Amino acid sequence: MSGENVLVTGASSGIGRELARLFAAAGSDLVLVARREDELSNLADELRAVHAVTARVLPADLSQPGAAAAICGVLESSGVDVDVLVNNAGFGAHGTVAELSLERQLQMMQVNMTSLVELSRRLLPGMMERGWGGILNVASTAAFQPGPHMAVYYATKAFVLHFSEALAQELVKTEIKVTCLAPGPVATGFAATAGVEESVLFKVAVLDARKVARAGYRGLGRGKAVVVPGLRNKLLVLALRFTPRSVVRRIVARIQR
Repeated sequence: MSGENVLVTGASSGIGRELARLFAAAGSDLVLVARREDELSNLADELRAVHAVTARVLPADLSQPGAAAAICGVLESSGVDVDVLVNNAGFGAHGTVAELSLERQLQMMQVNMTSLVELSRRLLPGMMERGWGGILNVASTAAFQPGPHMAVYYATKAFVLHFSEALAQELVKTEIKVTCLAPGPVATGFAATAGVEESVLFKVAVLDARKVARAGYRGLGRGKAVVVPGLRNKLLVLALRFTPRSVVRRIVARIQR
């Protein structure tokens, strides 16, 4: 909706950046959150110039406790009401639970789960008071299966999926829409950060970030609880329902190893 305020985390690249462009093209004003201030500023300049919308830049590291509260504090002091929250920020890391540093795994949980829930909880009452709004959470097809050698990442995305579905049901009688976007491999910087560039998953059927963002944007507009972009990914999720979990674990372990 023209004039609505949309907060996008992880907006400096990939799916988050494309979602910000989609909302701006529809006339929405943006609050852009990520660690890289330069990238955010470049995107904000683009959105202002191309779409004549307001684009605020809020650099923040959501792996740090207190970051979500600080973001909401700045918005409140600025008189900005967030109508749509896009929880896109997240990262993965390859390695076993015993190999990866505890700090890295806790940071992953903080970004992928805790900050997502905190932002949702802090901004949801305002949406309810105004009588409408939206929350778009970005998960992954990893949410539908266990992930040996990326155990914490897969588990955090399962949390996002289940949290989103439950929240959507809690709000089913309101005008607040909640959607979980669950893509497979996407051409972003995720693979490099996670250390899985050589994985077979990122050598076949990698989706374009713009197409994935468009699927999530449309899904939120239509009030769909879960959006899985791409026919191959839809078939994968369907097949997982009928495959013994012991088999799934072994297959994922082989792929991720």
